[in-house]
Amino acid sequence: MEKKDIKIVKPPNLFRKTQQMICKIEDEIDGAFLTYWSTGSGSICHSDVPPLAEALNRLGKQEKIYLFIKSTGGNGQAALRLVNLLRQHGRQIVALIPLECASAATMISLGADEIHMGPLAYLTAVDTSLTHDLSPVDRNNYLISVSQDELNRVTNLWHEADKQLDHPKDQSNPYSKLYEHIHPLVFGAIDRASSLSLKLCEEILSYHIDDVDERERISKILNSDYPSHSYPITLREAKRIGLRVQEMDESLNEELSILNGFYAEMGQRALTDYDELNYHDHEIQTVIEGRDIQFTYQNNKDWHYRQEERRWVPLNDQSAWNRYELVGSKTKNSTFHVR
Repeated sequence: MEKKDIKIVKPPNLFRKTQQMICKIEDEIDGAFLTYWSTGSGSICHSDVPPLAEALNRLGKQEKIYLFIKSTGGNGQAALRLVNLLRQHGRQIVALIPLECASAATMISLGADEIHMGPLAYLTAVDTSLTHDLSPVDRNNYLISVSQDELNRVTNLWHEADKQLDHPKDQSNPYSKLYEHIHPLVFGAIDRASSLSLKLCEEILSYHIDDVDERERISKILNSDYPSHSYPITLREAKRIGLRVQEMDESLNEELSILNGFYAEMGQRALTDYDELNYHDHEIQTVIEGRDIQFTYQNNKDWHYRQEERRWVPLNDQSAWNRYELVGSKTKNSTFHVR
């Protein structure tokens, strides 16, 4: 069977249903409502900025904006740009966190005056990991990310082991061994990225915290105090850190869970196998939505497995942002060009 004869699996767009829930939520809160939602394969990135700007322009200046965030993270610099946009349009920002809000998504939440967390909600550490052109590769020949915390822990363990030796002359330099696996330039790039992460957190917090020492304290905790990048920071821990968090209203949490269910159905895996070496990906990865308007970033590309390189490569990539909006009683769909 040829590719043209195979029906491409496409996920549903539930714009009508999500709009009904968004209107219901916005009618019950004392401000405007927006969503930033992504799948596990989606990522906070710079291309998210234009659709959010378009959604905020539709809202205009607001006294208070509630932002529903659900994401596993992404680019910290993009997070700063998203926060900057939100603060230009809303005098007060409230982050609504019913589920995971990890890494760069945690950075976005730091830009809010208040963070409301549900029973399943968690933030995470924001220590930087980096995928460099000279990073080591995994068994599938993909570059892997390396974090400052991982490197620090390896060298600390090495030094601790050296302390147990009877003679100081037997102690060795860990870097000579580490450089056999991780290029020296990667060490430098990660150290620079770690400094960037601290700077980003402090800059984001400065939108609503005037105390420089307090901004620095919170940033250092989130960047270096946790044993894992994905360590779940629940409501209780967030309060201990000093973040402005509180329990989310039970009915609001339930409504956000329903809205998340619609997004999860839209963001389901949508893969079409052509053969053992080729498939098509049509997954919706990110949703940005407000009243009467929705933006979705959707994959639309083929993948081919190069056996000689032992890795998958994309082909015919037509992935793009799509805009759905209500015009009267009808839904209008168009491509939203970002480049």
